[in-house]
Amino acid sequence: MKLAQEFGMSAMLKPPLAIGAGPIGTRMYYEVSGGTITGERVRGKVLGGGEWALIGPDGFLRIDVRLQAETHDGALLYMQYVGLLEMNDAVLGSLTSGTGTDYGAQYFFTNPRIETGDERYAWLNKTFFVGEGHIIPGPGVEYRVWRPA
Repeated sequence: MKLAQEFGMSAMLKPPLAIGAGPIGTRMYYEVSGGTITGERVRGKVLGGGEWALIGPDGFLRIDVRLQAETHDGALLYMQYVGLLEMNDAVLGSLTSGTGTDYGAQYFFTNPRIETGDERYAWLNKTFFVGEGHIIPGPGVEYRVWRPA
């Protein structure tokens, strides 16, 4: 499969709200307080949203994010993505120290789905995306997002 990078995205996170241990793992809620989207065809700012993270006994965090964004020219976007983040030593150390990780320092992949009613960006509604992430100071996350070429 050939992939083309479509955009980069950062999302800043407020301190987590620990829901606690449940029957299928430990639930954490992170409010998304802002961020940016940078690409040739789509760019703008993340307006807000949330992540309903579930950390399983296998050491992986199940990503469940929903957020809103606005493009540089006023289109509103809804983005939802799921994925997996390996809670390895690099990630745990980063979260403890407030530093970041590099791409590839952890297993961190997502599948963003984007919706909009703005005809200028209707192509987003029917494009399959895959993302690779890493932790950034703040705390936050940063992604490189690709589509089939």
